[in-house]
Amino acid sequence: MTDDPYAAKPWLKHYDENVPAHIDYPEINLFEILDKSAEEFGNQTAIWFQKKKISYKEFKETADRLATALAELGVKKGDTVAIMIPNFPQFLLSFYGILKAGGVVTACSVLLTEPELAYQLNDSGVETIIAWDGQLDKINNIKDRTRLRNIIITSVLDYIPNAPREPPEIAGTMQFVNLINRTKPNPPKFTIDPKETIAVLQYTGGTSGLPKGAMLTHHNLVSNCIATHTIVSSKLEKGKDTGLTNLPLFHIYGMTVCMNVWIYNGSRIALNPDPRDHKSLFDIIRDTKPSMFPGVPTMYMKLLERDDLEDYAKDLKSIKFCNTGAAAMPPEVLHDFEGRTGCVIVEGYGLTECSPVTHSNPVSGLRKIGSVGMPLPDTEVRIVDADDYTKIMPIGEQGEFMIKGPQVMKGYWNKPEATDDQLKGEWLLTGDIGKCDEDGYFFILDRKKDMINVSGLKVYPREVEDVLFEHEAVENAAVIGLPNPKIPGSEIVKAYVVLKDGYKASDELSGEIREFCRQNVSPYKVPKSIEFRKELPETLVGKVLRRELKEQEASRAEH
Repeated sequence: MTDDPYAAKPWLKHYDENVPAHIDYPEINLFEILDKSAEEFGNQTAIWFQKKKISYKEFKETADRLATALAELGVKKGDTVAIMIPNFPQFLLSFYGILKAGGVVTACSVLLTEPELAYQLNDSGVETIIAWDGQLDKINNIKDRTRLRNIIITSVLDYIPNAPREPPEIAGTMQFVNLINRTKPNPPKFTIDPKETIAVLQYTGGTSGLPKGAMLTHHNLVSNCIATHTIVSSKLEKGKDTGLTNLPLFHIYGMTVCMNVWIYNGSRIALNPDPRDHKSLFDIIRDTKPSMFPGVPTMYMKLLERDDLEDYAKDLKSIKFCNTGAAAMPPEVLHDFEGRTGCVIVEGYGLTECSPVTHSNPVSGLRKIGSVGMPLPDTEVRIVDADDYTKIMPIGEQGEFMIKGPQVMKGYWNKPEATDDQLKGEWLLTGDIGKCDEDGYFFILDRKKDMINVSGLKVYPREVEDVLFEHEAVENAAVIGLPNPKIPGSEIVKAYVVLKDGYKASDELSGEIREFCRQNVSPYKVPKSIEFRKELPETLVGKVLRRELKEQEASRAEH
């Protein structure tokens, strides 16, 4: 193995003044961050939803009641319990209630299809689910294919002002609110080893093959919560500030950045159940005056489509910074949004297997546009050869990210081979290709599996996509590689483009965009063809599904 040029951690000299190189993390159960905030800030608002306010004291008591009820229903220490709820208060109450019962949380996206839901419930061994009643038909349809025996349902109406106190019971289910109201708080007592005990089974998006459950321990999540909080703490005040929860809490990005970090800070969490509803979004911002706006690139793109965005800029003055992750942020989008709103966007990086945050630009210091920033305290990162992880690449050269730190998962649930593929001792192979500059700032180029091979030359889709975003007509773009029929083993570059309002798809515009690319990238990187689309397939957090585009092309080829 070559000498490790990253061992010196060049990034440390660029940390904000308040950020240490090392943090002593408490070895606690994740639910203890709620207990501590309830003790310190009990009467302050913890959750804000549709103008309904829930204090930290109420939050803790409800979680304790739910933990007691779950224990009475037979949930034992180590049992996995599912949550399938959008950004309602019940998600937070359920998450901490399950942990207080000694259970393991598996969060299910409300967009899962019936087969996908059945797979996750069966793979994680779920017998109890707490779900939004809008998902009840889906759950009933797959119930007989699972081990489900307890279905607890809740409504969007349960935690709004003047909500009915006792919702009507539905056969075969239990009502969340009724269960809470009739149970006295007496959660079970138990001990755990935080570094070994799983708190969350978080399923990956399944971009290749079946989804895998990342085993995230209490220590993984506590340490990542505290380290992430430390990065932004200079902009926050304990027991104050409001965090806007724009991202789905059942996604690991939302779970840590929009929930755990704010609970640790003793802040008010302003829940936004539908960030696509811009009127509601701006109403929440005006009513709660959040300190941070968490987003993903497509969220900022959609806001930029608004001709009246500047009219709302005055409502954004409370926001000390925005952040972005989950997908690549085109520099053009970042510059446009900052220019039109006056907000500053801080780019970061993470992945499910790392609880998820591993990198961030500083919130006060040198911010490098296009960089995901520097590793968090106690996080070590190397760039290694994409074909040989034992070969460490020099600073400045491209390779695969390899990460070591307290937030790295224990492994994949019931998948030892997949675990061995990704975990090399304490180091995690991420599958992301990037580089590090002399200052210790890291740059993501693309996913290893998305790299396009053009006659032996490497093309990273993101590089071409960033150029496409700079064209005045382009609203959104995705690039993939397709088999070259003339050269076996080689690929051609194809781009999919969504146009801004006022532009019409035409051969002339396609040629103009290709010429624009030709002026900005090497000839072999220029898309051979451009297909105009009204929209692109995306995950819930705005990551374009290149895999789905490839599947569509394969289906076309067959027919």
